Amino acid sequence: MKRLFSALLISREAREHLVHALRPIRESTTRDMRWTDPDNWHITLAFYGQMPNDHSDLLAHLATAANSAAPLSLRLHGAGSFGHRTLWMGVGGDVRPLKSLMADAVIEEPVQTQKPHLTVARTQERWLVGDLVHALLVYEGPEFVCDELVLMESRLGEGRSGGPRYEILESVRLG
Repeated sequence: MKRLFSALLISREAREHLVHALRPIRESTTRDMRWTDPDNWHITLAFYGQMPNDHSDLLAHLATAANSAAPLSLRLHGAGSFGHRTLWMGVGGDVRPLKSLMADAVIEEPVQTQKPHLTVARTQERWLVGDLVHALLVYEGPEFVCDELVLMESRLGEGRSGGPRYEILESVRLG
């Protein structure tokens, strides 16, 4: 069994821009926040959980979803939180087609589609997240094009500092 999800990857330029923007915040909150590894940054389309090692049916489903979607012009824009514990960056640009792709990537109904986002940190210090969201609301990253979706495996505890390690298993072109 493998722990799988589908995602869009952000460009190197978008990742470096966000790393630079977050640097002063990261340096001032090192003990209070668990920052995600920039090498793991992605926009989740759908989370599948534990799936059989043979993921050919899931890959066929994702190929169908990808075939009906054109490449997306996106940018990281603003910030928000889930439960005042998870800090994320919002996604701007082709959001309507992105949400449609997210809905098409789901394999079990009914599932409520999440807000497109990129998780950057988690904390137990609920008071801190509101201040960080407020500071990052004005963030505007560079545009980038996503022309493929990826099927990824999440290996918990195998990444840097004991976090998850994500491995791309397959990629599917959009359009």
